[in-house]
Amino acid sequence: MSASSGQPPAAAPIEAVICDFGGVLTSPLADSFRALTDGAGIPLEALGQAMTKLAESAGSNPLYELEKGQLTEVDFLEQVSAAVSAQAGRAVTLHDFGAAYFSYLQPNEPMISFMRELAAREYRMALLTNNVREWEPRWRAMLPVDEIFSLIVDSAFVGMRKPEREIYDLTLSGLELPADRCIFIDDFEINCEAAREVGMTAVRFESAEQAIGEVEAALAERPNAPPRG
Repeated sequence: MSASSGQPPAAAPIEAVICDFGGVLTSPLADSFRALTDGAGIPLEALGQAMTKLAESAGSNPLYELEKGQLTEVDFLEQVSAAVSAQAGRAVTLHDFGAAYFSYLQPNEPMISFMRELAAREYRMALLTNNVREWEPRWRAMLPVDEIFSLIVDSAFVGMRKPEREIYDLTLSGLELPADRCIFIDDFEINCEAAREVGMTAVRFESAEQAIGEVEAALAERPNAPPRG
């Protein structure tokens, strides 16, 4: 039935799935950050407090700069180590961030399998991740990235990060689709809110069962267009 008959137009079909990496296709990120602080003998909260103080004094969060490729991993660790040391009143050295981080990070096999299935169902697949430039070989080795995703948008290589609108626009441009044709999955609500503001359907990941159920429900409500030639 057309819109002229008084009924609202049908919602556009969802044609693409945009998925986060850490915390969705992997185990929770908190465990990995805790591995870093445990190795240095400090509580996790001390790391957050140190980065907050650095952001207040420098005007930018060093973690955000790291994820945007504006700060190397070595420089990040030097800055944060100095801030944590000043806060603790003793010398604290944070090192091997990537090794500690990935030692606790495990693939989330149900979600990876679901992404592979969606790709086989002819959805356009994009991976949108806030990540660290030096870590690319590590995270790519965890899952069949290029087998599943036709588009990879890594914050460290594009100089922007979620929830900045520009990185969502860049992803949509790469997919060559409007926002209302895409569904977005992320474990941070602020990133999901930003995706909704752009016009995407967004699912906040809490568990594989919950996320898969919500994504499937959204796809069923708005079936995909015929397979592309």
